[in-house]
Amino acid sequence: MIDRRTLLAGMAALPFTHALAHAVDLPAARIDRIDPALDRIIAPGAQVEILAQGYRWAEGPTWAAPIDALLFGDPPSNIVYRWTRKDGVSPFLLPSGLQTAIPKEIREAGLNGIAIDRDGHLVGADSGTRAIVRVDLKTKARTILADRYQGKRFNSPNDLTIAADGSIYFSDPPYGLTDGDTSSLREIGFNGLYRLTPDGAVTLIDGSHRRPNGVTLSPDGRTLYLALSDEKRPQVLAYSLGADGLPTGQRLFRDMGKELAAGEPGLPDGIKTAPDGTVFATGPGGVHVCAPDGRLLGKIRTGKAIANCCIGEDRKTLFLTSADRLAAVPLISSSG
Repeated sequence: MIDRRTLLAGMAALPFTHALAHAVDLPAARIDRIDPALDRIIAPGAQVEILAQGYRWAEGPTWAAPIDALLFGDPPSNIVYRWTRKDGVSPFLLPSGLQTAIPKEIREAGLNGIAIDRDGHLVGADSGTRAIVRVDLKTKARTILADRYQGKRFNSPNDLTIAADGSIYFSDPPYGLTDGDTSSLREIGFNGLYRLTPDGAVTLIDGSHRRPNGVTLSPDGRTLYLALSDEKRPQVLAYSLGADGLPTGQRLFRDMGKELAAGEPGLPDGIKTAPDGTVFATGPGGVHVCAPDGRLLGKIRTGKAIANCCIGEDRKTLFLTSADRLAAVPLISSSG
């Protein structure tokens, strides 16, 4: 079984290279069609493309409409990259996260999950600074939006999603800390799911999970999805949200224990929703494409663990960050 820590160690020595997009050449890369409804989301015959490769751990893709480009990070290398079909890959933020020398207690210094807010700024989960930050896409100026809960420093914010009212939901596992739960830097005794409102208030949504990770909202903003990167509980949960943006209930959306037990690479990690409610949840074996009711429609496989995904390019492409590479799958635009 390959977990996130093992993959990071294996990718650390790889040099950076980027290439023109081409069909992925790994035998394990394919799209498994489990339900005919997948054909309305991903056209029959569609293939996985490699867009770039050679990263230590590619993460947090998001389509940045203000600059008409894809942004994605490599948190262990403390870099956020920019990608376009015309120009390929180039560094965009270096460093992306921690701006000072990296102490031995920090394992991932860069931005992890990123999103674009309603004002066109980048908002990121900064593992190294241990904060939620905002970055001006033009000037690259950084602002710390929150770095504490009840006066105590966050562990290492990992992923986030932004609601229509500007509130930020984010996860705070210990992945960015070298010693994880036992780190000497740790001030909070749990790994939380939080809500940060535009006025700066931080509310704990749930502090009961070992490894809260990927977060996203349903198109109507009434459901918050949370992926658990927990080998003992590899699941995606769905929280019903009230008018105040706080949970009124919780249910299991998808259990990935069967795939993990079969030795498929990866754990539940990044997760995104399409405007029609389709859920793209990364997990053991690839991206699990699910209907809003949790029904599994298919899987997108690269042969490696997939950390995260996002919809971009006029809603016609699903971008994937998969271990050491950036990849893409064409979507039928009506699904995105």
